[in-house]
Amino acid sequence: MIIVEKTDPHHPGAVALLKQSHALMQELFPPEDNFYLEVDDLVADHIHFFTAREGDQILGTGALKAYDSYGEIKSMFVSEAARGKGIADALMRQLEDQARELKLPLIKLETGNVLHAAHRLYARHGFTECGPFGGYSDAKSSIFMEKKL
Repeated sequence: MIIVEKTDPHHPGAVALLKQSHALMQELFPPEDNFYLEVDDLVADHIHFFTAREGDQILGTGALKAYDSYGEIKSMFVSEAARGKGIADALMRQLEDQARELKLPLIKLETGNVLHAAHRLYARHGFTECGPFGGYSDAKSSIFMEKKL
C-alpha cells in the first residue's frame, strides 16, 4: 500500500531521492535551466513537502510551493525501481488536495522538455501547457503547465 505523508525533507530517504533527482537534472539540462530547490530550501513555511512510501521505504517525493494566487509543484521524483507503481499519481493527488486545502485557485509547474513520462503524468492529472510564470524565463528546455482547481 502506498502511503503519502508530510515529511521532513532532511529525512535520509527523502534526501537520497532528491540527490538522485538533482543529479539527473544536472545530467539532462544546462545549469541555467535547472530550477530545482535544494533540500534546505524545502523546509520553508510556504512549502509543503510530501513523500510516498511502501512500508518504510520512501519511493517518491513532491512539494507544493504556495504563493498568494497559485501553488507550484516542485521536487516531483520517483525512484527508478518504483516507476509504474502509481507513486507519482498518489503524490499528485496529495499535492492537489493540499492546494485545495490552502484555497489556491491554480497550480503550476515547470518541467524539462525531455521528461516525456512527466508530461504524460501531468496531462493525465489535467494540466495543460501555459507560458512562463513567476521568475522563470522562457528557457528552451522548459515546459510550463497549469491546472485550474
